[in-house]
Amino acid sequence: MKEIRKSGKLANVCYDIRGPVLQEAKRLEEEGHRVLKLNIGNPAPFGFEAPEEIIQDVIHNLPQAQGYCDSKGLFSARKAVMQDFQKKGVMDVGIEDIYIGNGVSELIVMAMQALLNNGDEMLIPAPDYPLWTASVSLSGGKPIHYLCDEKSDWYPDPDDIRSKITDKTRGIVIINPNNPTGAVYPPELLRELLQIAREHSLIVYADEIYDRILYDDTEHTSLASLADDLLIITFNGLSKSYRAAGFRSGWMAISGHRLPASSYIEGLDILASMRLCSNVPTQFAIQTALGGYQSINDLVLPGGRLLEQRNLAWEMLNDIPGVSCVKPKGALYLFPRLDPKRYPIIDDQRMVLDLLRQEKILLVQGSAFNWPATDHFRIVTLPRVDILEQAIERLGHFLKTYRQ
Repeated sequence: MKEIRKSGKLANVCYDIRGPVLQEAKRLEEEGHRVLKLNIGNPAPFGFEAPEEIIQDVIHNLPQAQGYCDSKGLFSARKAVMQDFQKKGVMDVGIEDIYIGNGVSELIVMAMQALLNNGDEMLIPAPDYPLWTASVSLSGGKPIHYLCDEKSDWYPDPDDIRSKITDKTRGIVIINPNNPTGAVYPPELLRELLQIAREHSLIVYADEIYDRILYDDTEHTSLASLADDLLIITFNGLSKSYRAAGFRSGWMAISGHRLPASSYIEGLDILASMRLCSNVPTQFAIQTALGGYQSINDLVLPGGRLLEQRNLAWEMLNDIPGVSCVKPKGALYLFPRLDPKRYPIIDDQRMVLDLLRQEKILLVQGSAFNWPATDHFRIVTLPRVDILEQAIERLGHFLKTYRQ
């Protein structure tokens, strides 16, 4: 039989968070090894459960969730999202501006497919959440990575952004709080990024899925609250702040200057209709989640698990010789740097594979987040402090003798 090959559209598409290293971890587990998975921000396996009232609302409404709903989502869910935007100072988002999706992941792909023609360029941060880069490539576009500066709290470099804008640039992605660095951007920086978008007529894509996971009295400013003269698409959902990753319930909202974007919005409507609708049962969780008690605060304030775990991991990583890490102000990750003089890593995927095989710890290499060097990795801060302590001790033991 003739060889059946994958589509050429996948040539530049990768998602190494669930890539070859994870496959090796599965192989080790099948052999009977116990692998500590610090590769993905999945709260449930680490004892973070969704609030009980959210679970009960889904169960209670299951009989009403057997049929398709509106392609954009349940009215009650979209109304709750609209009201949440109003609380954040975004007043021009209406019910019809909101799309409920099977997680933010589906909506990111939709947003790129509705916009990009072959060769169109999209500005994406480096490091980034790799689905953004993959979605641009899959849609025929060209991802252009602008640098975030580790020496400046991982803030985006506006000069680097400006240097990479061409006549093919369609938009800019801003991930705030950032995955993988945990950076949270101040309003003055956000305004500068919006001004760049304004000068070059760029669509702004604001990935704000971690906007409630904040530490040390850090405040988050929604990009859409700072400009109503630009087209801004904001993404959020239940996966992280409400510990309901498996529900696959996220949303995308359009705000700002919509008039020139009527054709693009029509494209989004077409794609939303093509998949009929998103998962209906878990849409019933949205109103309860956004309108109820925000239990995430108990986890990020002093005494909370997420804060304690971040503090311990950050301190222990910086205590390893040759390892440095900027303290994250938000999200669920750390993105440490390995001093190239002490650890001349040529292949960072090989490094995390070697760590996995020796210590049975699964991390993700920095290049998987489109970081241009091989001197970083990402670690998830979800395990309890005793497990994190053991994991980072084993990482330090591994690095003590590791050479490539």
